[in-house]
Amino acid sequence: MKKTTQFRQLIEAEEILIQPGVYDGFSARLVEQMGFKSGSISGAGLSESTLGWADVGLLSYEANVSRSRDIAACVNIPLSADADTGYGNAINVFFTVRGFEAAGVDGIMLEDQVSPKRCGHMDGKEVISAEEGAEKIRAAAEARRDPDFIIKARTDSTATHGVKEAIRRLNMYAEAGADLLFADALLERDDIALVAREVSKPLSVNMGFGIRARPTTPLICARELQDLGVAVVSYPRLVTAAAIQGMRNALSVLRQSGEEGRVIERPDLAVSFAEINDLMGLPTIRAMEQRFLTEDQLQAKYGNRRSVEH
Repeated sequence: MKKTTQFRQLIEAEEILIQPGVYDGFSARLVEQMGFKSGSISGAGLSESTLGWADVGLLSYEANVSRSRDIAACVNIPLSADADTGYGNAINVFFTVRGFEAAGVDGIMLEDQVSPKRCGHMDGKEVISAEEGAEKIRAAAEARRDPDFIIKARTDSTATHGVKEAIRRLNMYAEAGADLLFADALLERDDIALVAREVSKPLSVNMGFGIRARPTTPLICARELQDLGVAVVSYPRLVTAAAIQGMRNALSVLRQSGEEGRVIERPDLAVSFAEINDLMGLPTIRAMEQRFLTEDQLQAKYGNRRSVEH
């Protein structure tokens, strides 16, 4: 089964689809290894980890597609990508969809912010007209070559125009060809339930673990979201926030080790070299070596040890 078809079936299933956010090979492989059925490539995660700057529309189309291609190629689960505003008007959106589809992702998210966009939980957002947003979604739907490629339409109009306008826009985007709908930064549980009831296509929501500075979407467990009528829940910042905290903890111990002049061994702070190699597919590479390298090549690499430890 194509991954796009698999992704569509997961969205349409009765059970809510849980999508952890991923941003590199480590996170994507780990999400797959941990048994999740799908992941969402976080545009914020890509921007922040690659450029070292906040998610305010600085990541280029080329960089986004290139990194998304590499991430999608290293896992077998369906992944969606974050195409921001589509990098221009409806014509740009058409070619943006073509580029991401060719990169091997299984769907993209497009939003109706004014470019340059910003993270949905930041102040200062602006939105384009609903009519322009609908035309961009119509261009996206017509651009895809695979009919199962998912177009996720996001509106950021709740913050600027209110929930009713967000619902109106999402239904316009659904009519224009969107398969999955997302109203970002809903601030109340009742708002999530209302939007789920009033929109005509499956609803996706984000749960913002790691956001504590200001009021945002309330944290609700996946089972309760399913009961509210939500089809997909993404956790775009959980893995990035956890990675930063993990690195901070390990570096603090390293600094302490230098200050005290002794080795501080903390196995709880870092996985082993063998675990990294297993996660990153070294056993597959070893098996390929056994299949494709000549006896002389294997002898030069490993001597008489045809099977080596990591």
